[in-house]
Amino acid sequence: MRLNGKVALVTGAGSGFGEGMARLFCAEGAAVVVADINEAGANRVAAEIAETGGKAVPVMADVTRRGDVQSMIAAAMETYGRLDILVNNAGFAHRNKSIAEVSDEEFDRIFDVNIKAIYIAVQEVLPIFKQQGGGVVLNTSSTAALRPRPGLSVYNASKGAANIMTKSLAVELAPDRIRVNAVCPVIGETGLLETFMGMPDTPENRAKFVATIPMGRFSTPADIAAAALYLVSDEAGFITGVTMEVDGGRCI
Repeated sequence: MRLNGKVALVTGAGSGFGEGMARLFCAEGAAVVVADINEAGANRVAAEIAETGGKAVPVMADVTRRGDVQSMIAAAMETYGRLDILVNNAGFAHRNKSIAEVSDEEFDRIFDVNIKAIYIAVQEVLPIFKQQGGGVVLNTSSTAALRPRPGLSVYNASKGAANIMTKSLAVELAPDRIRVNAVCPVIGETGLLETFMGMPDTPENRAKFVATIPMGRFSTPADIAAAALYLVSDEAGFITGVTMEVDGGRCI
């Protein structure tokens, strides 16, 4: 049990990578706050974890709203009495398309969810982590920050900012024994797959993207969860400021 006795809060945990993390963290002994803007998704994941004997509580939260962030952190403290791990996993992207077609609303939403949400969550969790003598923050970034694909310029830029924020926070918060890292998944089998491809999800279209990944497949929630588990565990106690590529060789 690599997370025995720990309490984790995972945003965007109602599906995809976040769901994978929530399930694995619980299997490794953690109690998890399953936060998602999709209330039905959060409820489903928490219920299924509970059915297998795990500890999970669902919370509906828009990570761009400070009040919602305060509520999901309060859920952890009120239910479990502490919070050890914050995973900023919720993300948003525009459909793969020309920069000329991206609207102001899409731009703002992407930066609000992918960057401002990290800022808000870290500000809100900081007093708890400092009082407890430390904590862990994990951000879900993307290989888009390192090898950007065309047609996703605004999304790429937001993930580049997420990587820099991760490294900057790692340096700033290290004296308080707060570690900050990120995982950078390659395009994966999630609900955003078709958004990133910008074309119908067909075997032929998948093949075009898979061809750019040396290991010959998309990432899966299990791949990302396994990397996340290591980074939030005590085994990675001397690792901070890392933006770990989980990409089958895409960024080489």
